[in-house]
Amino acid sequence: MDRLRRLRYQRGGFQGRLQMSGHGEPIPMTARRSGRLSGVAEVPGDKSISHRALILGALSVGETKVTGLLEGQDVLDTAKAMRAFGAEVTRHGAGSWSVHGVGVGGFAEPSDVIDCGNSGTGVRLIMGCMATSPITATFTGDASLRKRPMGRVTDPLALFGARAYGRKGGRLPMTIVGAADPVPVRYAVPMPSAQVKSAVLLAGLNAPGQTVVIEKEPTRDHSERMLRGFGAALTVEDAPEGRVIILTGQPELRPQTVAVPRDPSSAAFPVCAALIVEGSDILVPGVSQNPTRNGLYLTLVEMGADIEFQNPREEGGEPVADLRVRASALKGIEVPPGRAASMIDEYPILSVVAACAEGKTVMRGVKELRVKESDRIDAMARGLEACGVRIEEDEDTLIVHGMGAGGVPGGAACKTHIDHRIAMSFLVLGLTSKKPVSVDDGSPIATSFPVFEGLMRALGADIARTGG
Repeated sequence: MDRLRRLRYQRGGFQGRLQMSGHGEPIPMTARRSGRLSGVAEVPGDKSISHRALILGALSVGETKVTGLLEGQDVLDTAKAMRAFGAEVTRHGAGSWSVHGVGVGGFAEPSDVIDCGNSGTGVRLIMGCMATSPITATFTGDASLRKRPMGRVTDPLALFGARAYGRKGGRLPMTIVGAADPVPVRYAVPMPSAQVKSAVLLAGLNAPGQTVVIEKEPTRDHSERMLRGFGAALTVEDAPEGRVIILTGQPELRPQTVAVPRDPSSAAFPVCAALIVEGSDILVPGVSQNPTRNGLYLTLVEMGADIEFQNPREEGGEPVADLRVRASALKGIEVPPGRAASMIDEYPILSVVAACAEGKTVMRGVKELRVKESDRIDAMARGLEACGVRIEEDEDTLIVHGMGAGGVPGGAACKTHIDHRIAMSFLVLGLTSKKPVSVDDGSPIATSFPVFEGLMRALGADIARTGG
């Protein structure tokens, strides 16, 4: 990237970081058909690992140092929560943080409500952390998070002895009364969910004996990798019933130095933009290639994407690579349903790519999308239809009939439903559609990708704020 573009990136990213808020006034935005995208896209740190680095640091004895931490609102809310439970959490500079932990079972009772903003990951993992300590905490979040079901976490936490009191349907605000005398649990996760699995494992840390979690379908394994890295005794076995994770409770976790790799879910947006904007050629360095997270990239390659995975290496215990991405002629495919868990957050942007491909793309086994920050199947279907794309859907399926490169009419104002990935997906679509695409609110983008706006502009994307 030349000096001018680097300055634009830094300026735009800084402004985005200061002004975007997942909790403030709506920020309407519009994307217009752009010329070729080029340059280097340095996406933020991985959100899943950032959450866990702060939480496991708080549960360790001593100082954990973190570099590359994602400073999006979701992670900042988790940092505030760890302070509320008694850990000392300090920011030293961009992406550089330290956590002086209180040890397993050392959480203090917070004096106020824990506000997790937009973060389903944050609230569910933190509930697990405190559920096996004799303390009480009340959790809330923004309008989107208050709609999301928490019973999938509170049900297994009840097996440890914790009690939950929330709104009808198991929704926030919710008070968790931690178990004074927790018992170990054996739990088969009823749906593919890394959040549920992780909440149970974190609860098991302060329970005696062995807590066992069984997954029928493997989900992202950051919790397992990081728990072992922090000194927990944890084993993973493949058995007829699925993937069996065994955690020995009440360890003394050791502080670590954590280098957070770049987020593959955030990288998906500049990657997919480069694939569908004619003539584009970009580099996205240091992207996590964890096999439980890279389903989108496998799918894109199967669709004909020109992606080179350069300089494969390991950073912070995670496999990473530099992605060289060029605009490509893409074809629709049927995405294997078994791949859904490894790319569940990327289906919104994949549906945009599918709209720009030739032929139809079939995405099955995706009902989990209906209980994310929004009903993502419905949100993408309605927005794509408004942009002139033919859609089919049922409870567990999304089918997009592609219109080929540059063939999407566009011209719609799409609702984001306070969902960062919906907002970014439609803005990417607007970069190649015949008419501009607008979103009613870009502010949720700050929850996961606070420099999105500046980064995309620096690559050459025509994205602008259109309100107030």
